[in-house]
Amino acid sequence: MARQTLWHDDYWLLLMQLYMKKPVGVKALYSRELVELALELHIHPQYLRKMMMKLDEVETPRLKSLLDTYARHPHRLAREVEKLRSMAGFGDAAAFYDGVEVSESFEGDFRPIEGCGRITPMMLVIILDLYFRLTPQTMVTETPEVAAMAKRLTLTAEEVAEVLQTFCLLDPCIKSRTIIESPLLQPCQTTWQKYANAEDGKLEALAALMIDYFPVGKG
Repeated sequence: MARQTLWHDDYWLLLMQLYMKKPVGVKALYSRELVELALELHIHPQYLRKMMMKLDEVETPRLKSLLDTYARHPHRLAREVEKLRSMAGFGDAAAFYDGVEVSESFEGDFRPIEGCGRITPMMLVIILDLYFRLTPQTMVTETPEVAAMAKRLTLTAEEVAEVLQTFCLLDPCIKSRTIIESPLLQPCQTTWQKYANAEDGKLEALAALMIDYFPVGKG
Protein backbone atom coordinates (compact mmCIF):
# COMPACT_ATOMS: atom_id res chain seq x y z
CA MET A 1 0.00 0.00 0.00
CA ALA A 2 1.43 3.39 -0.96
CA ARG A 3 1.98 5.97 1.73
CA GLN A 4 0.47 9.41 1.47
CA THR A 5 2.30 11.74 -0.88
CA LEU A 6 4.72 14.01 0.93
CA TRP A 7 3.93 17.65 0.19
CA HIS A 8 6.69 20.19 -0.30
CA ASP A 9 5.86 23.81 0.59
CA ASP A 10 7.43 25.07 -2.64
CA TYR A 11 4.67 23.33 -4.56
CA TRP A 12 2.23 26.00 -3.36
CA LEU A 13 3.91 28.49 -5.67
CA LEU A 14 3.34 26.33 -8.74
CA LEU A 15 -0.23 25.59 -7.75
CA MET A 16 -0.91 29.25 -7.07
CA GLN A 17 0.45 30.28 -10.46
CA LEU A 18 -1.87 27.77 -12.13
CA TYR A 19 -4.78 28.80 -9.89
CA MET A 20 -4.32 32.47 -10.87
CA LYS A 21 -4.46 31.75 -14.61
CA LYS A 22 -7.69 32.98 -16.16
CA PRO A 23 -10.33 31.96 -15.45
CA VAL A 24 -9.02 32.27 -11.87
CA GLY A 25 -9.92 29.36 -9.64
CA VAL A 26 -9.62 25.62 -9.17
CA LYS A 27 -8.88 23.91 -12.47
CA ALA A 28 -10.65 20.83 -13.83
CA LEU A 29 -9.21 17.49 -12.72
CA TYR A 30 -7.94 16.53 -16.18
CA SER A 31 -7.29 20.00 -17.55
CA ARG A 32 -4.09 19.88 -19.58
CA GLU A 33 -2.15 22.32 -17.40
CA LEU A 34 -3.03 20.51 -14.17
CA VAL A 35 -2.06 17.16 -15.68
CA GLU A 36 1.22 18.58 -16.97
CA LEU A 37 2.05 19.89 -13.50
CA ALA A 38 1.14 16.50 -12.05
CA LEU A 39 3.53 14.80 -14.47
CA GLU A 40 6.24 17.31 -13.62
CA LEU A 41 5.89 16.72 -9.87
CA HIS A 42 5.01 13.01 -10.08
CA ILE A 43 1.87 13.67 -8.05
CA HIS A 44 -1.55 12.45 -9.18
CA PRO A 45 -3.80 15.22 -10.60
CA GLN A 46 -6.48 14.30 -8.05
CA TYR A 47 -4.13 15.10 -5.17
CA LEU A 48 -2.97 18.35 -6.77
CA ARG A 49 -6.55 19.47 -7.32
CA LYS A 50 -7.38 18.65 -3.71
CA MET A 51 -4.50 20.87 -2.59
CA MET A 52 -5.53 23.59 -5.06
CA MET A 53 -8.98 23.67 -3.46
CA LYS A 54 -7.30 24.73 -0.22
CA LEU A 55 -6.35 27.98 -1.96
CA ASP A 56 -10.08 28.68 -2.24
CA GLU A 57 -10.55 27.99 1.46
CA VAL A 58 -7.39 29.73 2.77
CA GLU A 59 -7.51 27.55 5.85
CA THR A 60 -4.04 28.24 7.28
CA PRO A 61 -1.93 31.32 8.08
CA ARG A 62 0.70 29.90 5.72
CA LEU A 63 -1.68 30.00 2.75
CA LYS A 64 -2.98 33.44 3.70
CA SER A 65 0.58 34.74 3.80
CA LEU A 66 1.35 33.25 0.37
CA LEU A 67 -1.79 34.73 -1.15
CA ASP A 68 -1.10 38.13 0.39
CA THR A 69 2.46 38.02 -0.95
CA TYR A 70 1.84 36.82 -4.49
CA ALA A 71 -1.82 37.05 -5.51
CA ARG A 72 -1.55 40.69 -6.58
CA HIS A 73 2.00 40.34 -7.87
CA PRO A 74 1.94 37.78 -10.71
CA HIS A 75 5.33 38.86 -12.06
CA ARG A 76 6.93 38.29 -8.67
CA LEU A 77 5.25 34.89 -8.48
CA ALA A 78 6.50 34.05 -11.99
CA ARG A 79 10.07 34.88 -10.96
CA GLU A 80 9.84 32.65 -7.88
CA VAL A 81 8.40 29.80 -9.93
CA GLU A 82 11.13 30.18 -12.56
CA LYS A 83 13.75 30.10 -9.79
CA LEU A 84 12.17 26.99 -8.30
CA ARG A 85 12.13 25.19 -11.63
CA SER A 86 15.80 26.01 -12.18
CA MET A 87 16.75 24.19 -8.99
CA ALA A 88 18.72 20.99 -9.49
CA GLY A 89 16.51 17.97 -8.97
CA PHE A 90 13.20 19.77 -9.38
CA GLY A 91 10.55 17.42 -10.68
CA ASP A 92 12.62 14.42 -9.60
CA ALA A 93 10.67 12.22 -7.20
CA ALA A 94 13.90 11.24 -5.43
CA ALA A 95 14.47 14.85 -4.41
CA PHE A 96 11.12 15.34 -2.72
CA TYR A 97 9.85 11.92 -1.60
CA ASP A 98 11.60 10.43 1.39
CA GLY A 99 10.58 6.84 1.99
CA VAL A 100 7.48 6.97 -0.19
CA GLU A 101 6.41 3.59 -1.55
CA VAL A 102 4.73 3.81 -4.94
CA SER A 103 2.55 0.81 -5.78
CA GLU A 104 1.27 2.14 -9.09
CA SER A 105 2.21 5.00 -11.37
CA PHE A 106 -0.35 7.21 -13.11
CA GLU A 107 2.06 8.83 -15.55
CA GLY A 108 1.71 6.12 -18.17
CA ASP A 109 -1.97 6.96 -18.65
CA PHE A 110 -0.94 10.18 -20.40
CA ARG A 111 1.93 8.88 -22.50
CA PRO A 112 1.78 7.15 -25.92
CA ILE A 113 1.48 3.37 -25.84
CA GLU A 114 4.52 1.68 -27.31
CA GLY A 115 3.89 0.74 -30.92
CA CYS A 116 0.57 2.62 -31.07
CA GLY A 117 1.66 5.99 -32.39
CA ARG A 118 0.11 8.89 -30.47
CA ILE A 119 -2.56 6.85 -28.72
CA THR A 120 -2.48 6.94 -24.91
CA PRO A 121 -4.35 4.83 -22.33
CA MET A 122 -6.44 7.90 -21.46
CA MET A 123 -7.55 8.14 -25.10
CA LEU A 124 -8.61 4.49 -24.99
CA VAL A 125 -10.97 5.24 -22.10
CA ILE A 126 -12.54 8.13 -24.01
CA ILE A 127 -12.86 6.08 -27.20
CA LEU A 128 -14.36 3.16 -25.26
CA ASP A 129 -17.10 5.52 -24.08
CA LEU A 130 -17.70 6.43 -27.73
CA TYR A 131 -17.77 2.73 -28.61
CA PHE A 132 -20.89 2.19 -26.53
CA ARG A 133 -22.62 5.07 -28.33
CA LEU A 134 -22.12 3.57 -31.79
CA THR A 135 -22.99 0.40 -33.66
CA PRO A 136 -20.30 -1.74 -35.34
CA GLN A 137 -21.43 -0.54 -38.77
CA THR A 138 -20.78 3.09 -37.79
CA MET A 139 -17.26 2.53 -36.41
CA VAL A 140 -15.71 3.83 -39.59
CA THR A 141 -13.87 6.96 -40.62
CA GLU A 142 -16.86 8.44 -42.42
CA THR A 143 -19.04 8.56 -39.30
CA PRO A 144 -19.29 12.16 -38.00
CA GLU A 145 -18.83 11.10 -34.37
CA VAL A 146 -15.62 9.27 -35.26
CA ALA A 147 -14.28 12.25 -37.21
CA ALA A 148 -15.20 14.66 -34.40
CA MET A 149 -13.52 12.49 -31.78
CA ALA A 150 -10.37 12.22 -33.91
CA LYS A 151 -10.20 16.00 -34.23
CA ARG A 152 -10.71 16.48 -30.48
CA LEU A 153 -8.01 13.95 -29.58
CA THR A 154 -5.65 15.20 -32.32
CA LEU A 155 -5.67 11.76 -33.93
CA THR A 156 -6.68 10.70 -37.42
CA ALA A 157 -10.11 9.23 -38.05
CA GLU A 158 -8.32 6.04 -39.12
CA GLU A 159 -6.64 5.76 -35.72
CA VAL A 160 -9.92 6.21 -33.83
CA ALA A 161 -11.70 3.72 -36.10
CA GLU A 162 -8.92 1.18 -35.54
CA VAL A 163 -9.34 1.46 -31.77
CA LEU A 164 -13.13 1.08 -32.09
CA GLN A 165 -12.72 -1.98 -34.29
CA THR A 166 -10.25 -3.47 -31.80
CA PHE A 167 -12.84 -3.08 -29.05
CA CYS A 168 -15.23 -4.95 -31.36
CA LEU A 169 -12.86 -7.92 -31.24
CA LEU A 170 -13.12 -7.93 -27.45
CA ASP A 171 -16.87 -7.51 -27.21
CA PRO A 172 -18.49 -10.84 -26.23
CA CYS A 173 -21.79 -9.60 -27.67
CA ILE A 174 -20.29 -9.64 -31.17
CA LYS A 175 -20.11 -13.29 -32.21
CA SER A 176 -18.56 -12.99 -35.66
CA ARG A 177 -15.05 -11.76 -35.07
CA THR A 178 -11.49 -12.78 -35.85
CA ILE A 179 -8.75 -11.90 -33.39
CA ILE A 180 -5.82 -10.26 -35.12
CA GLU A 181 -2.35 -9.39 -33.92
CA SER A 182 -2.11 -5.68 -33.16
CA PRO A 183 -0.14 -3.52 -30.72
CA LEU A 184 -3.54 -2.09 -29.71
CA LEU A 185 -5.01 -5.44 -28.69
CA GLN A 186 -3.44 -5.76 -25.23
CA PRO A 187 -3.96 -2.14 -24.09
CA CYS A 188 -7.53 -2.21 -25.43
CA GLN A 189 -8.14 -5.46 -23.56
CA THR A 190 -6.83 -3.88 -20.34
CA THR A 191 -9.15 -0.90 -20.81
CA TRP A 192 -12.10 -3.16 -21.66
CA GLN A 193 -11.59 -5.36 -18.60
CA LYS A 194 -11.36 -2.33 -16.33
CA TYR A 195 -14.25 -0.24 -17.64
CA ALA A 196 -16.56 -2.09 -20.03
CA ASN A 197 -18.46 -3.80 -17.22
CA ALA A 198 -18.11 -1.06 -14.62
CA GLU A 199 -21.19 0.12 -12.75
CA ASP A 200 -23.59 2.29 -14.71
CA GLY A 201 -22.25 5.74 -15.44
CA LYS A 202 -18.65 5.18 -14.28
CA LEU A 203 -17.11 5.03 -17.75
CA GLU A 204 -19.23 7.91 -19.04
CA ALA A 205 -18.34 10.08 -16.03
CA LEU A 206 -14.61 9.34 -16.28
CA ALA A 207 -14.52 10.01 -20.03
CA ALA A 208 -16.36 13.31 -19.47
CA LEU A 209 -13.61 14.35 -17.04
CA MET A 210 -10.72 13.15 -19.19
CA ILE A 211 -11.92 14.94 -22.31
CA ASP A 212 -11.03 18.22 -20.57
CA TYR A 213 -7.40 17.37 -21.38
CA PHE A 214 -8.29 18.06 -25.03
CA PRO A 215 -9.75 21.59 -25.21
CA VAL A 216 -12.21 22.33 -27.96
CA GLY A 217 -10.53 24.09 -30.86
CA LYS A 218 -7.04 22.91 -29.89
CA GLY A 219 -7.02 19.87 -32.14
